[in-house]
Amino acid sequence: MTRLRLMFRSTAVRLSGLYIVLFALCAAFLVFYVTAMSERLLVQQTRQTVQEEIADIQRAYERGGVNLLLRIMERRARQPGANLYVIAGPNGEMLAGNVASVQPGILETAGWTERPFTYEPYSESTRPGRHFAIANVQQLDNGLRMMVGRDLGDPSRFRYIVRQALMVALTIMGVGALIIWFGIGRNALKRIDRMSAASQKIMAGDLSQRLPVGRSGDEFDRLSANLNAMLERIEKLNEGLRQVSDNIAHDLKTPLTRLRNKAADALGESDDTVRRNALEGIIGESDQLIRTFNALLMISRVEAGSIAAEMTPVDLSAISADSAELYEPVADEAGLELTTEIEPGLTVNGNRELIGQAIFNLIDNAIKYAAEAEGEKKIVVKLVKAADGLRLSVCDNGPGIPANKRDAVKKRFVRLDESRSKPGTGLGLSLVEAVMELHGGGLELSATNGDDADVPGLTVTMVFPVVKG
Repeated sequence: MTRLRLMFRSTAVRLSGLYIVLFALCAAFLVFYVTAMSERLLVQQTRQTVQEEIADIQRAYERGGVNLLLRIMERRARQPGANLYVIAGPNGEMLAGNVASVQPGILETAGWTERPFTYEPYSESTRPGRHFAIANVQQLDNGLRMMVGRDLGDPSRFRYIVRQALMVALTIMGVGALIIWFGIGRNALKRIDRMSAASQKIMAGDLSQRLPVGRSGDEFDRLSANLNAMLERIEKLNEGLRQVSDNIAHDLKTPLTRLRNKAADALGESDDTVRRNALEGIIGESDQLIRTFNALLMISRVEAGSIAAEMTPVDLSAISADSAELYEPVADEAGLELTTEIEPGLTVNGNRELIGQAIFNLIDNAIKYAAEAEGEKKIVVKLVKAADGLRLSVCDNGPGIPANKRDAVKKRFVRLDESRSKPGTGLGLSLVEAVMELHGGGLELSATNGDDADVPGLTVTMVFPVVKG
């Protein structure tokens, strides 16, 4: 019973019920319209037939008088399915015909009867009950009255048959519509139950659950697909939040402990020079913590899309060239050769500051790890237009990243240097990936010289969608 109440509350069932009611009203109107029009058509045909027969009889009367008139009417009255024929006197008394009696007052008025009248045939064996007819009464020149009419049994029977057939058809259609209505309601309710079951699991904390999506592509499937995309996004953000929480607790505990120990040592020092050096170290550690939190805040802002409205068409070629030029002194100081291969005039729709920050992160990482390479140490910044968009790459010939760890290093605080002996926060590639997601692009990592090379190097490619003009 509860399931039926839920089914009748569903929008699909209510709409189906409204459709059935409107369909029934239209069908009922159609039934009465068709039967009325059919009956009217038959009555008109009957009137025309009677009028033609009256014209024939009058012509016979003009040629042969009353005797010929009576013979013709008698002959026609004996034919199967004959019309009604009556000859009456001036006072309306029936003198001859194939009708036993007619409704009073019919023979006294010339012309067509205004409405069907009752009459009594000579024999009730064929069709007992009341008989109705329409007739035309003509006044003859000798004072006699002639009535030619037609029984309305055929139009009435036709009307009854048509109406009965339509009612049977409508009944069958109504029963079928109710069955379909019930089926639609059950199907809709089942799909909603499946969505509700998945939603309850999601609300219980299992964000890996997804709403069922069928193959029909209807509004339920489109809604489920959109909600699944939203759930995937939420799951990813929650996973990132959990990961950040764990990594913050792990990565910041050590520098905070070190910062506290340095402060305690500085507090116990009496030598001003040693104390000053300790305080400078504390300031350096604090700056590193501030940079870490600034990077986290920037990633959060980018992932939340709070700065998406600040996007404008920007010259990616100019940004790439300026970033490389800015880092040339840093690369020279580290003994690296920084070169560029940038196609001019390439434009994207984006945020200039975020794109610049992402390029800075990639070049900074490349300088940090390419300095470990043996032999020639070089970094190349490339920008080309490809089939899938604008590809901005920063290539180095450092130790590279193993293929099975390239996805992991995009996560926050993930570093290949597990000992944390090198400076860094492990947020550089996370920020770059967040920036690329905001710009509708992607981030790709690959080996510069091939995975099988002794020094594979690392190529990080930012793929921007092309601005459609």
